[in-house]
Amino acid sequence: MEFRLLGAVSVATETGELPLGPAKRRSLLAALLLRPNHPVPVDQLTAALWDHEPPTRARSVIQGHVSRLRALFAGVEADVYGVELLTQGTAYVLRMPESLLDAHRFEELVALARGQRTPADAVAMYQEALSLWQGPALTGAHPSPPLQAAAHALEELRLATVELLAAEYTRLGEHARAAAVLRVEADVHPLRESLAAALMTALQRAGRRSEALDRFHRTRRLLADELGVDPGHELADAYAVALRGEELGGAGGARGGTGIAAEPSSPSMTPMAPLQPEPHSPELHSPGPLAPEPRSPGPHAPEPYYPGPHAAEPHAPEPPSPTPLADTIDLLPRMPRGFHGRAAELTALSRAAAGEAPVCLVTGPAGVGKTALVVHWAHRNRAAFPGGLLYADLRGFSDTGTVPRIDVLREFLLALGVAPHRIPESAEGASALFRSLAADRRLLVVLDNAHGSAQVRELLPGGTDCVTVVTSRYRLRGLIASDAARPVPVDVLGPDDGTALLAAVLGKERVLAEAVAARRLAELCGGLPLALRVAAARLADQPDWSLSEMSAELSDASRRLSLLDVEDTGVRAALRLTASRLPAAAAHHFAHIGRHPGTHFDRYTAAALAGTDPDAAEAALDRLAAAHLVIRTAPGRWTLHDLVRLYARGLDAGPEALLRGLDHTVATALAAADAAEPGDEPCFDLPADFQQPSAIREFRGREDAMAWYAAERDDLTLAVGAAHTAGLHGRTWRIVLGLWPQMAWRVRDGWTPLLRTALEAARADGDLRAEGRVLALLGWVLTEEGLVGQALEHLEAAPALASRAGDPHGEATALVNLSLAQAALGSPREAAEGCVRAAELARAAGDLPSERLALHHLARHRLDARQWKSALDTATAALALDGSPDPSGASRVLLLTTAGQALLGLGEQAEGIRRLEDAADEAEAAGYDEGAVRALGALLEVSADVGLRARYDTARLRLATVRP
Repeated sequence: MEFRLLGAVSVATETGELPLGPAKRRSLLAALLLRPNHPVPVDQLTAALWDHEPPTRARSVIQGHVSRLRALFAGVEADVYGVELLTQGTAYVLRMPESLLDAHRFEELVALARGQRTPADAVAMYQEALSLWQGPALTGAHPSPPLQAAAHALEELRLATVELLAAEYTRLGEHARAAAVLRVEADVHPLRESLAAALMTALQRAGRRSEALDRFHRTRRLLADELGVDPGHELADAYAVALRGEELGGAGGARGGTGIAAEPSSPSMTPMAPLQPEPHSPELHSPGPLAPEPRSPGPHAPEPYYPGPHAAEPHAPEPPSPTPLADTIDLLPRMPRGFHGRAAELTALSRAAAGEAPVCLVTGPAGVGKTALVVHWAHRNRAAFPGGLLYADLRGFSDTGTVPRIDVLREFLLALGVAPHRIPESAEGASALFRSLAADRRLLVVLDNAHGSAQVRELLPGGTDCVTVVTSRYRLRGLIASDAARPVPVDVLGPDDGTALLAAVLGKERVLAEAVAARRLAELCGGLPLALRVAAARLADQPDWSLSEMSAELSDASRRLSLLDVEDTGVRAALRLTASRLPAAAAHHFAHIGRHPGTHFDRYTAAALAGTDPDAAEAALDRLAAAHLVIRTAPGRWTLHDLVRLYARGLDAGPEALLRGLDHTVATALAAADAAEPGDEPCFDLPADFQQPSAIREFRGREDAMAWYAAERDDLTLAVGAAHTAGLHGRTWRIVLGLWPQMAWRVRDGWTPLLRTALEAARADGDLRAEGRVLALLGWVLTEEGLVGQALEHLEAAPALASRAGDPHGEATALVNLSLAQAALGSPREAAEGCVRAAELARAAGDLPSERLALHHLARHRLDARQWKSALDTATAALALDGSPDPSGASRVLLLTTAGQALLGLGEQAEGIRRLEDAADEAEAAGYDEGAVRALGALLEVSADVGLRARYDTARLRLATVRP
């Protein structure tokens, strides 16, 4: 969960941004976020929400916005993140970890960057800090004086950080890059003398003296014309230096010297003073809104640096040194029990670990014992690493993806004593901090299960006394070439060593009592230590189970191949033995869950796959979670570990499991479409052989359905792929068509490949109705993507197919979508004729939603032709179709926008603006960003209001952050 002030005021969650609604609500949230964990009185919130005299019901309005925010927070379980919006007397306080606020993280990164020893690391952290900005601060909030002052203070801080970044580039000798970052800001802020002076200095150092002089004269003229003043000392000094053509120190400059090598003074890191505090209130002397509570730092922990406006030449703090720990840092797994042999490999690893900053590369097949070897060696040599022993499993051979680099670095930094809120958010910044902290330590860093060289490089420590050990199934020749990694190959155990490993776990007496069976067991395990350990663990847990019985079980060729056939054999053997001890119901569900094509599932999905009901499925999932075979990722939501999934997919679940799961997906997508667009006809009929699930999840309304679409997008795509691969063409195109409400909401969201798969499936299925509808949808998406030529090929065929299939709804929709492509190609008359025909078809079929759609686009075409009165009449008719359910969501927003634009064209400005404002408000309340952009863009054509511009920029920014 993330709260954002550096750009649009917003709240990001795992399922997307919260629909905060109108500007007043965003303003209230902004005012609370500017003083997190501090009570903000109602009168201060009132000042933030209204410019002049507030309405008489201002307190009630604020209470309503607070109530809505609380509901939004509850919907995403914000309390799990420590977020609560509380009432405290006549004030409200937003309790939250300040690390969830982008402005707070920005300050922390700037403070960390100022303390870096090397300019390269400082540059990485300044860049990360600036990357948090997604537009002007507090975009979308009401531009009241208090909030404008806060936004201005944040912008001042951003500009100061840009100057600090340029100073670090100068220290690196990269004067051209310093000039580039400064020029962008100097062009936007031409009256800011410090920027102009720094840019002149960078240009001079880059050998561009004439540009530096030109910048001075341009700035001097602006100062005279706009402010009536002469350049200050800083700018005048930079001019004098450029005029003389003097060299400015060395390549990198020196801190505190002349020009941009000196750190510019920073504005206050507390951008917003308390909102109109009462006279003599203690709020007047409270900490700034983004500063942490005052606290006494520990003896080894430096206080965070918060420069104030009085600090003309601030001093950089020490880098974030970790708090000394009582014992050596140790993230290693426990010492492997029963480790045996490997004397040659242990010696080779010790030799590889000698020298300066060595990187040791332990390679071998899956299950050969690479991890056990390295962990055993690390524990045996722990005294050689007083700085700590770090370990991370990179999961490089998982089909669900590797561990993000930032997650590994976060664990390492936490172990080294860095406070959670001071850990950079980007992998580059965290890597720089890790190298800095490791520079003076003697660390052992174990990077287990690496997939490639690139995965490892940014995790290497920076100290010459550090040792890194990497394990991988690949040889990683790139790491050998780039970092002089020293290979330590590991092979399988021989029969004698395999038997000795069994004895170390089970006891010599038990193994000697069945020596032949023990040797046979070691052979059946192929010398893989992981497989041997699994077998030994099961025998140890069942003392009445003989080694002969275990050997006999593994002698079954079909079961043995699951252990020995591929590189993950040891893991599969362990899972097989574990699953064989499950109760029948849990084992049944486990086998069928393996056929789920996605990565996550709920009890309804599990029940559909297994052919049971949700209650039985949930009981089975609880047993599987206890056995560590499924993982609960959230309430009511589970996943399988990647290797467990590989094993489960090989279980015998019968051919019907996948079909049942896909039919559950079809039914759920159809229910979501009905909830998202109530009143519209179903987008398809169920197939004749449809297997009705015992139950599907219920959707509480449009917002719930759209949240489901967003959360399940990836799994729905995987379901389409699985259906297509299995030749289940009717399921393939139905799942894709079931996504149409999300496509309409986020049309430029990369839908084309999925629709092409659906088109292929519809043709293979011989369903003309489906083919026509997919063609119409695909053509519309291609039109919106600007590929009108490709779109026309599909759209010209769609109406005829729909007509042949007896599908008037599909034909009307296809004609409307065709009209959009025709209009884009400069044929507005032809486009309008198509919409008239579409409206007639829909009217004859009694299809009011399609008739409204056709009339909307007919109005748009007439608007484009400047036929204002005709456009207005058509839009008005669409909004008030007799017997039609009230249009909502996208349809109503677009019709109101069209009517407003037509009224403006007729000269009825007041009424036109009112309609457009209604459209913008409804679009923002529904989270319909594309509609908001259209309505607000039309308003900006007749108004220069700053608030409208901020709302427009916010909506455009959200549109730009959807899937590429």
